[in-house]
Amino acid sequence: MQYRTLGRTGVQVSALALGAMNFGRIGRTTQDEVTTIVDAALEAGINLIDTADVYSGGESEEMVGKAIAGRRDDLVLATKAGLPMGDERNHQGASRRRLVAALDDSLRRLGVDHIDLYQIHRWDPRTGDEETLSALTDLQRAGKIRYFGSSTFPAYRIVQAQWAAREHHLSRYVTEQPSYSILQRGIETHVLPVTEQYGLGVLVWSPLASGWLSGAIREGRELSGNRAAFMPQRFDTTIPANRARLDAVERLAKVADEAGLTMIQLALGFVTAHPAVTGALIGPRTPEHLHSQLAAADTVLSADVLDAIDEIVAPGTDLAAHEKNDTPPALLDPSLRRR
Repeated sequence: MQYRTLGRTGVQVSALALGAMNFGRIGRTTQDEVTTIVDAALEAGINLIDTADVYSGGESEEMVGKAIAGRRDDLVLATKAGLPMGDERNHQGASRRRLVAALDDSLRRLGVDHIDLYQIHRWDPRTGDEETLSALTDLQRAGKIRYFGSSTFPAYRIVQAQWAAREHHLSRYVTEQPSYSILQRGIETHVLPVTEQYGLGVLVWSPLASGWLSGAIREGRELSGNRAAFMPQRFDTTIPANRARLDAVERLAKVADEAGLTMIQLALGFVTAHPAVTGALIGPRTPEHLHSQLAAADTVLSADVLDAIDEIVAPGTDLAAHEKNDTPPALLDPSLRRR
C-alpha cells in the first residue's frame, strides 16, 4: 500500500481508501459482511474510512462504528453531512443549526467522540460561506472534528471558500472530494488545478465510474449488477452518452490486456497517478469486490499506458456530462436564471 500526505495536514493516508456508501440497505450488506470488509481493508494497509450520514439513512455510519470498535485510533475516520436526512426542510444544508445537530448524530451512530475529517457533502447555495466555516471552526475548536473539507464543490466555490476563510479569520477546508475516473475527467480542467494551488488533499470518488470500469460491463454482456438495477438509466446503451462509455471501455480493455492489467488496476492506477490526487475511494459491496480492488494498491501505470488512455478519453473530458454533481443550480432550475 502506498501512503500520501493529506494536503498540508501532515496526516498520512493510504492511496486507496474505504468508502462505505454500499454498507447497509443501499448495498444490501449485513453487519458481518461489513466487519469482514473493514477487517480485510485494515489488514491490507488501508487506514482511511469514509462514510456519510445520508448513506442508508445513517445505517452505514452505525455499521462502520461497530466494525471499528476498539481500534478507533488506528484509522482516519471521515464522514459527511449536508444532503437531506428526511423531509423536514431544515434537516439538510450547511447552516450552523444543521451542522451542529448532524455532527452529534454522526458521533452517536459511529460511537466515537470525534471525526478526523468532516466534509460538506455538497455546496449549499442557501448558506453563506462565513456561516458554514464559522460553525465548522467552532466544532473543530471544541475537539469534535480535527479537520474539515468539501465534497463535489465547483472550482469557483472552492476558491470562494478559501477566500472567505482568510477574510473572516476562520479555519479552511483542507480537502476536496470530487468524482473522477477515466470516463469522467472534467475536474482536470478547473478543480484539480485549484486544489493544487491551495494545497488541498483530494480524495476522489467513483474511480470505477459506477462499475463501468470494473471489467463487468462489456459489449454483448448482460448487465445484472446492483447499480444497473438501482440506476438503469446510467447503463442503457441506447443513450448516446452510455454508448460512448461502452465504446471507450472496449478500447480501454485492450490497453489493459496489453499491459497485463485488470480493468480495475487500470482505472485505479489512472486516478492515483495524477499529482493532485491524494487517494481513491473504493466502495466494495462484498469481500470479493474488495480483494479485486486491493490488487491495484501498488499499480503504477507507465507513460505509454497513460498516453494510450489520453487517446481514448481526452484530458478534461466528461463522457457523461449530464451526471455531473457540481453543476451550478441556475443551469438546473429555470427560475434561478430568470427575473
